Amino acid sequence: MQIRLAKYLAQSGVASRRKAEELIGAGLVQVNGKTVREPGRKVDPDCDRVTVAGREVAPAQELIYLVLHKPAGYVTTVRDPWGRPTVMDLVPEKYARFRLFPAGRLDQETTGLLLLTNDGETALALTHPRYQVAKVYEALVKGVPRAGTLRHLRRGIRLEDGPTLPAKVDILRIEEGNATLKITVYEGRKRLIRRMCRAAGHPVLALKRVAMGPLALGDLPAGKTRVLRAAEVKRLLGIGDLAGRAKREGVARPEKEGS
Repeated sequence: MQIRLAKYLAQSGVASRRKAEELIGAGLVQVNGKTVREPGRKVDPDCDRVTVAGREVAPAQELIYLVLHKPAGYVTTVRDPWGRPTVMDLVPEKYARFRLFPAGRLDQETTGLLLLTNDGETALALTHPRYQVAKVYEALVKGVPRAGTLRHLRRGIRLEDGPTLPAKVDILRIEEGNATLKITVYEGRKRLIRRMCRAAGHPVLALKRVAMGPLALGDLPAGKTRVLRAAEVKRLLGIGDLAGRAKREGVARPEKEGS
């Protein structure tokens, strides 16, 4: 059975489908020794030899889903050209052979929930703005936002790259003149929470992601991983199924302008 090249790379655990398309466009992928630049090129997993940057790839034999409690100081990437510690340094050695990668990103100083997987299809569904998967953060901000400021954040706030989608924003607690906010967003722009709060006049002092789609961080210690429970995997795969069906039927919600 033939499948699209970008999908084949995602199923092989190389990267998400979107990142796989970038690799193809950059001329890093070869099929049977010839460079291919069309993500839609079909390949036969049983007959074709596919390489990325000279390294042969094949579909993952077993799909793995790990939740990591990311500590501050780690970058969310598989490798870092500047030698900084990456989230992959925290993965137990027994999972090294599965070629896991992070689904989405947290900036270096942000802590909390991060999914590591070799399932590129589900990673794309979980992180792509089109599917508006909820991401829940706890943000310690400077000062205490007024009611009007909270309403402004909830309705959407204008940033340099366009207005944000409506968000859920509530005060969890107030300590020593600063507030901890619970913020739920449905998009994944770079440093979104930090930029929202700064624009509202309350810069972030500390930021932690506590949930993403059907996944919750719970009491997992910082720097530790856990395998998803069967019920969590089922709900996670449900997101991928819905996204795939929406894409085929052309009914996926469009991204908001500027997102």
